[in-house]
Amino acid sequence: MKTWAENLIFRNRFVVIVLFVLATAFMAYQASHLRPDAGFAKLLPLEHEYMKTYLKHRDEFGGANRVVIAIRAKNGDIFTPEFFRVLQGVTDDVFFIPGVDRTRVLSLFTPNARFTEVVEDGISGGNVIPDDFEPNDEGFATVRSNLLKSVYVGRLVANDFSSAVVVAELLEVNPNTGERLDYINVAAQLEGIRAKYSGQEVGVDFDYHIIGFAKVIGDIAAGVKRVVLFFLVAFFITAVFVYIYSQSIKLTLIVLTSATTAVVWQLGALPILGFGIDPMAILVPFLVFAIGVSHGVQMVSAYGSEVFDGADSITAARKTFRRLIVPGTTALMTDLLGFVTIALINIRVLREMAITASLGVAAILLTNLVLVPVLVSFTHYDEIYRLRLERRHKHMDPIWNFLARVTTRRNAAIVCLIAIALAGIGWWKGNDVQVGDLHRGVPELHGDSRYNIDTEVITKKFNIGVDVITVIVESVPQGCTDFDIMTNIDRFEWYMRNVEGVQSVLGIGGVAKIINTGWNEGNLKWRVLPRNPSTMAQSVTYIDTSTGLLNTECSVMPVHIYTVDHKAETINRVVEAVKAWQAEHGSEKANFKLATGNVGVMAATNEVVAKAQFPILAWVFAAVILLCLLAYRSVAATLCIMLPLSLVSLLSYAVMAALEIGLKVSTLPVVALGVGVGVDYGIYVYSRLAEILKQGKPLDEAFRETLNITGNGVLLTGVTLAIGVGTWIFSPLKFQADMGILLTFMFLLNMIGALVLLPALAVFLKPKP
Repeated sequence: MKTWAENLIFRNRFVVIVLFVLATAFMAYQASHLRPDAGFAKLLPLEHEYMKTYLKHRDEFGGANRVVIAIRAKNGDIFTPEFFRVLQGVTDDVFFIPGVDRTRVLSLFTPNARFTEVVEDGISGGNVIPDDFEPNDEGFATVRSNLLKSVYVGRLVANDFSSAVVVAELLEVNPNTGERLDYINVAAQLEGIRAKYSGQEVGVDFDYHIIGFAKVIGDIAAGVKRVVLFFLVAFFITAVFVYIYSQSIKLTLIVLTSATTAVVWQLGALPILGFGIDPMAILVPFLVFAIGVSHGVQMVSAYGSEVFDGADSITAARKTFRRLIVPGTTALMTDLLGFVTIALINIRVLREMAITASLGVAAILLTNLVLVPVLVSFTHYDEIYRLRLERRHKHMDPIWNFLARVTTRRNAAIVCLIAIALAGIGWWKGNDVQVGDLHRGVPELHGDSRYNIDTEVITKKFNIGVDVITVIVESVPQGCTDFDIMTNIDRFEWYMRNVEGVQSVLGIGGVAKIINTGWNEGNLKWRVLPRNPSTMAQSVTYIDTSTGLLNTECSVMPVHIYTVDHKAETINRVVEAVKAWQAEHGSEKANFKLATGNVGVMAATNEVVAKAQFPILAWVFAAVILLCLLAYRSVAATLCIMLPLSLVSLLSYAVMAALEIGLKVSTLPVVALGVGVGVDYGIYVYSRLAEILKQGKPLDEAFRETLNITGNGVLLTGVTLAIGVGTWIFSPLKFQADMGILLTFMFLLNMIGALVLLPALAVFLKPKP
């Protein structure tokens, strides 16, 4: 098969190049139609029990996709004509943003912002801002009075009356076009509102703070534009290092062209399959480029070795193809399987990420194993180039002589003992990795980003923010008139208020007690739930379904729990508290079901990621083991490749724990992919080592020769890619900066594992080719 493939490719070199050029031109055209594709629904683990509850009640009580715009007076309070004019303008502007659910917009100026009060005849109520409102002292006194009688102090206005918010829920589909909602466009319109009023004379005395999923996507997309700069920096660094290594501009261009071609094919295939590019998956093309460079350097390294030995270009290219087709295919198949296993998690954004990455690796199978050998076969080098290679060879000799000493039993034993100690540290520290976010605000953005500052301001000024988990209490029809059911809900509200990390709780039980007080002359002694069903019905009559506290049949009564943040430990405490209450007090008449709200979505996602992390790694390792066994037919050889890989995986978890990087949708793929990418080094090193061992040479001599040929490529690739992704540390996107640190660590350690630990293990395992 190798001979047949070799003859087919090299006897038709011009045809191969023409086909690649045509395919790349077509894919580049398709890639020009690629559009950002972000969606809240893509983040939902739809098979999780929480999300089944969410979907079941979404139409009645809304979803978890909200935006909050807070307007804060720099001096004084909100009771000025200018503030109310701006608040009304912002409310109107938000109301008409395409994709906003207009039935679920809430502000002081919307008719669903109402109050109730005790009057001589019993209970009365109305809009917080009455229809005949005038922006004067008398009008402001009325609004202040109405607010104090409502439940909106701390919700729609700040506790100190310095701010007010407009809250809106977003639909998944733009009702004007029928297409999926463009979150980047929504974010741009929200920023437009901020700019509009900040630039007006009437609005300069106020600060504007905006939070919500759409705004996060908009800020990430804005950061992505600067990410392209980091790609260009990495591209330049890679070009410099490949040139220093290959001593040839032509070979450098071939490596970069093949890697870039794979990325173009990957991006071009997405529109063909009906996908866009999610801002959360923007790093995947960079990983594909890195993999392409890694394998391209191995091809160039093997080719240079043949040229160094005196072969002409076409013979060197054919030998390179023949020698690397099996290890190259094996390594790329492990990469591919590493990506595919991510699709086992039933979260759409992860599955799209897996598809995107798999397309890139599939492209590399062709560009690196076919295109690179064909292109290098057209290069011609004279004796001067061979002298350059010989000079480089002499410069590297001291390094290889030093590394080759690891094949002595004493040194190998020391290396293995160090590896065991590091594995112990990795296991110990890796257990501290938490699933979910570890910091307040949005972890994808830096702590001093505008979004996270806005989040901090809103959380500090209000009893609510964008972080809410809603427990759905499923009951019987007219359950809100049953004393036992309502008492259970009321006690649950009190119980959750006392859970650490809960900022406030809003449910029908507490509101019904306030209304009951009103029916009894406002006497606080009557702030209780009445036992009589008729009196109870009187207390809940004024609670409209628009409040989101009950449905029309009064058989479902949500309890909204606002949290101080969405850190993993906060979510875990709240979820465990709800489960504990349900286990002890839940019944068919009062079933406390998790969960809706954005924190409910995060809780479901965290549980899915926690459940999937080890099965995914198990599948990746199983696939790598199987491919290694098929390729080398040796358990010892498989162990030599797998043990360094396992050590790096353990230490990667330890690094995540040390840097406080949580395991979540955006980081789990990198951990899984690191396994697939990291095994490349070991496969290439061992393949060359096995080939030399077949010639009957002892291990120390065979490894010394392996370092001269493959070691150069592995060392260059590890250092080049580590420096390239290391520049991500300066990215405006925190999750890219975190991944830059993690990938830099993984690239370097996998390189060291292949060059140091693999031969040390071979000393004791004695793999037979």
